[in-house]
Amino acid sequence: MLTRRVLSAIVLLPVVLAAAYVGGPLFAALVSLAALLAGFEFYRIMRRISYQPSYAVGLALIALSMWDAYNPSLGIRGWAVPAAVMALLVWYILRQDTEGFLENWALTVTGALYTGVLAGYLVSLRNLPNGLNWLLLAFLGTWTCDTTAYLVGSRWGRRGFFTNISPNKTVEGAVGGCLAGIVVVSAVGWYLGLSVWQAPVLGTVLVVGVTLGDLAESLIKRRVGTKDSGDIIPGHGGMLDRIDSLLFSAPVVYYFVTWLVL
Repeated sequence: MLTRRVLSAIVLLPVVLAAAYVGGPLFAALVSLAALLAGFEFYRIMRRISYQPSYAVGLALIALSMWDAYNPSLGIRGWAVPAAVMALLVWYILRQDTEGFLENWALTVTGALYTGVLAGYLVSLRNLPNGLNWLLLAFLGTWTCDTTAYLVGSRWGRRGFFTNISPNKTVEGAVGGCLAGIVVVSAVGWYLGLSVWQAPVLGTVLVVGVTLGDLAESLIKRRVGTKDSGDIIPGHGGMLDRIDSLLFSAPVVYYFVTWLVL
């Protein structure tokens, strides 16, 4: 399993970093593909417990959200979200569907907001002034926190951490991951010109976002009763499993930078 994880990372990491470096439509397309796959996985696992969220409406809303993130001047999200909410309700009205419609309607919209709108912040972050550096900081901080938590937890983990949500997580792993993430983000942040207090504060809020993002997906999978969101990435599970932490850390970095730095 570890070998498959390493091989997948060796293949995927250069692709992600190359697209991030190029930016523009290439990076937006890559993130859009990841968001659409994650959204598809979200809707598919919901169907395992007898809900019927709409693939068509949900994936269309994810695509529109990503387009809006790439070109916010178009204001797509401002009309796309209410349009999707109303259109889906109209569909249920025309079908006279009163059995389970509420859950399916809510899950369709929620899945798109979760995987589409949040993933869009990766594109928004890349499009900021000096955006490549801020994006790489988000990547490096997230991956450091996640990887260190896994390694420390596997080797020294003893006490459970939110075991009702994720039985394999440990306090030792969470603390180790957070400390490593704060150190790395602080060092990179100082290199990028953040003040003596801004860098560690950004590191702290980022690792909190990483931890909560991971737990959020674990909570969803716990409700559904599945270990992975999918199996598209050998040794890593599904796409949602790979980007769950970034879905929380990217907005954190984006708003920190736009509110306190730029």
